Amino acid sequence: MHPVAMTPLKLYLLRAVYDWSVEQGCTPHVIVDAKGAGVQVPPAYVHDGQIVLNIHPRAVGRFELTERALSFSARFGGRPFDVEAPLAAIRAVYAKENGQGIAFPESEEPGPPEPEHAAESRPRPVLKRVK
Repeated sequence: MHPVAMTPLKLYLLRAVYDWSVEQGCTPHVIVDAKGAGVQVPPAYVHDGQIVLNIHPRAVGRFELTERALSFSARFGGRPFDVEAPLAAIRAVYAKENGQGIAFPESEEPGPPEPEHAAESRPRPVLKRVK
């Protein structure tokens, strides 16, 4: 079986929580690993290696969520800043008002594929008719 290049599931989960938050009148936030490769965030707002970002449409401009990264422009302390967070650096997305959302594991490497013969060695479930 050959691996197929697929759009990262994380992209769809981020979009879903973002859309749901905005539609519910909530404020979507993301937690980003500020030390991750390619992360561009204002260092003065980083705490314990992470930054929490408000990504509500009223708070940001030029919002873009792609297979590669989340990017937007925003003001921090009154100064404009272009933010970029590769998907791998995003640790969570949630609604500020109720905390509902999704946290992502630090390691996003999928596990090794299961060998085809391994499925054959497992006992199959048995169904019994109950009267």
